[in-house]
Amino acid sequence: MAENVAEVVTGTAVLAVAVGFLTYASQFGGFGGGGDGAQYTASFRSAEGVSVGTDVRLAGVKVGTVTALELDPATYRASAALTVDDEVLLPDDTAIIIASEGLLGGSFVEILPGGSPFNLEPGSEIEDTQSSVSVVQLLLKFVSGGNE
Repeated sequence: MAENVAEVVTGTAVLAVAVGFLTYASQFGGFGGGGDGAQYTASFRSAEGVSVGTDVRLAGVKVGTVTALELDPATYRASAALTVDDEVLLPDDTAIIIASEGLLGGSFVEILPGGSPFNLEPGSEIEDTQSSVSVVQLLLKFVSGGNE
């Protein structure tokens, strides 16, 4: 009988740890049903390294995610939809760039807020964008002498 009690206690402890982990992951991992945030769009010449779920950061802090990425057939540009936390108000002269975490790191979308006293309305487009820089293209320019 003592073996059954030990098994029940161990099983309960394992279930409690699993529930705690799932609760933590849902709150801090972006899986929870928290606020959806404000939606914005941006158009990039190249969105290399960015996909749905890529972090959107402001001052190095994650404030949102990329929710959609598709090709605009009329302009041949990558159209991205971004969700940003509701408490983050973006000035209407905000810029957005695709940055790299390092030479071999992944990419993320960085928000550079402007100084305008007027804020962007949720659902509007961030027009000042800078596309990703391809390390391979930079190396090719360096090797070829920069004539290309």
